[in-house]
Amino acid sequence: QVQLVESGGGLVQAGGSLKLSCAASGRTFSMAWFRQAPGNEREFVAAISKNTGVTHYADSVKGRFTISRDNAKNTVYLQMNSLKPEDTADYYCAAKNSIRSGLQRDDYNYWGQGTPVTVSS
Repeated sequence: QVQLVESGGGLVQAGGSLKLSCAASGRTFSMAWFRQAPGNEREFVAAISKNTGVTHYADSVKGRFTISRDNAKNTVYLQMNSLKPEDTADYYCAAKNSIRSGLQRDDYNYWGQGTPVTVSS
């Protein structure tokens, strides 16, 4: 069973930056970040394929967030710049157990425990 462990969340002022990390314990394919604010559904943020490095972003974070991965360390990162109060949420790392398309929550097999990000105005 693959385990995902996130780190890097915290409190930051609007306009600031944070970098999240997610370390995987086993073999993974495409990896992604989702987020969930209180009272909201969990939503897609960004994804990156393992072999090609192709990335996808939600419109709300394009130009501000960057997803990357280090396959040697089996780790994915999310660099978040120009943070806004509406980015406040618990951020979850997710991974697939095979090569297939899809960016929906149900397309991912493994999930981390979440790391909180709070952006103050």
